[in-house]
Amino acid sequence: MSKRDLKKYLSELSKPQLEEQFIEMYDKFSDVKTYYNFVFNPNEKNLVKDAKLKITNEYYPIRGKRAKMRRSVAQKFIKHFVSLGVDSFIIADVMLYTIEIAQSYSNEKKIYNETFYKSMLTSYEQAISYLIETGILADFKSRVVAIKEESIKQDWSNKYAFNAIVERFDY
Repeated sequence: MSKRDLKKYLSELSKPQLEEQFIEMYDKFSDVKTYYNFVFNPNEKNLVKDAKLKITNEYYPIRGKRAKMRRSVAQKFIKHFVSLGVDSFIIADVMLYTIEIAQSYSNEKKIYNETFYKSMLTSYEQAISYLIETGILADFKSRVVAIKEESIKQDWSNKYAFNAIVERFDY
């Protein structure tokens, strides 16, 4: 169904019929419920707190013995925040936090899996792109540079790629 067809269909419904459809969607689809819960009670602090806790748990598990180090966990939160329309500063904070917690972990334990470093570089590139797109790169300059410096300090195999990214936007 196209947007035009949907508008036509909705215009033909009475207010009680529209209300009934929204309530039905709210009950039936968890995404709709999540969206409206956020719209009417945008408690971004709790969302961020929960996201950061789960991202931290990927590297420093509360239960279990081994860190899973899954980048996908953070990516799901970021995608969810974007779909909800969360403030761009909060999304950027979570993006950079993901890399910072991974660096904290790799500082304590040497990681021999090359895909870890590649995925962190991808996360870094995506974060920089997002910061540029939203026009908030200057607000996060110190964290962006600190991440690059940490990759050099820890002698990551792709440290030159981190450096090249920062040099591209040349402060």
